[in-house]
Amino acid sequence: MTWAGREMRSTIDSNGRLVLSLEPVELGEPGDDELIVRVEATPINPSDMGLLLGPADLSSIEASEDSHGPRLALGVPPERLASVAGRLGQSLPIGNEGAGMVVAAGKNAAALVGKRVGMFGGAMYADYRRIAMANVIPLPEGASAAEGASMFINPLTALGFVETARREGHKAIVHSPAASSLGQMLQRICLADGIPLVNIVRSEEQATLLRNLGASHVLNSRDDDFATRLTDAVEQTGASIAFDAIGGGKLGSDILLAMERAAVRRMTTYNRYGSDVFKQLYIYGSLDNGPTVLDRAMLGYEWSLSAWLLFPFLRKAEPALVKRLHQRVANELTTTFANHYTRTIGLAEVLQPDVLRAIERKATGEKFLIDPSLG
Repeated sequence: MTWAGREMRSTIDSNGRLVLSLEPVELGEPGDDELIVRVEATPINPSDMGLLLGPADLSSIEASEDSHGPRLALGVPPERLASVAGRLGQSLPIGNEGAGMVVAAGKNAAALVGKRVGMFGGAMYADYRRIAMANVIPLPEGASAAEGASMFINPLTALGFVETARREGHKAIVHSPAASSLGQMLQRICLADGIPLVNIVRSEEQATLLRNLGASHVLNSRDDDFATRLTDAVEQTGASIAFDAIGGGKLGSDILLAMERAAVRRMTTYNRYGSDVFKQLYIYGSLDNGPTVLDRAMLGYEWSLSAWLLFPFLRKAEPALVKRLHQRVANELTTTFANHYTRTIGLAEVLQPDVLRAIERKATGEKFLIDPSLG
């Protein structure tokens, strides 16, 4: 038996033209350890945008249609082509995670037929997904596909931040931007686990949202006294590790500087090399694609700037830890790790210019969910 459906693809050619399309695919019988899942829900995460749009210029959208459905073409500025040289000419599937009903399974996964599962591993913007059973988790009884669609990327990233902080000997965390779905999960985890968290936002509306979740330290980066208040919050909490999804600009540098200033306040003797408190900044996103600006003159010499990404973290983690994190997500799926979607759209709707522009804005509080059955 085969399962026929659509799969969204993104292709960039050597002339700097990115094409988004729906392509017909046909899946054969699953292997012994594989499943065929009918995709019922898949979120549009910031982590999906690199494949979906890459460095394309949204002001250049051209819409068309072929026998398979709508297509969009966008221009990629010549100066940005080098950053995607490795994918030129390749038709790439999109979507990191999702949830749906198991419609077929190999002999080692037969018990999952008829069950709803969450899954990760790419190519989720589709009607059907053939996937290894190791990449799925059965949803709790009564949980919907929408509730399980985002049970991997954001929940495991938030848990990964906490685990990283613990393993590296840090007792408190700074996070920016903190009002995202991920940021709200991190706040709930830190409250439950007794970990001080300093939240950085960009509006009073976002600050109120986090305070209503029980956050003690919420700072608006646009306030005139932000630098002073950030230093005070770091001193009060002892935060020495930060996770930043903005990437570009000088906010990361400002966070490290606040950590150094707080540490210097506690020093009893002067040291020309700065404090002996080690400060770690991890960049895990690119909401600002501009250069990361680091003013190191006042940072001392006990600091590090690195990238953090979920999948390398999981590859390095021991299996028992990964299993424990997966189980916590499943147990707290509708509480700690609950998601709120502001709009549910069909697969083909992603290829409507106005919808794509709204997705690309990545506005706080706005989260899209794809339900392929809607068209």
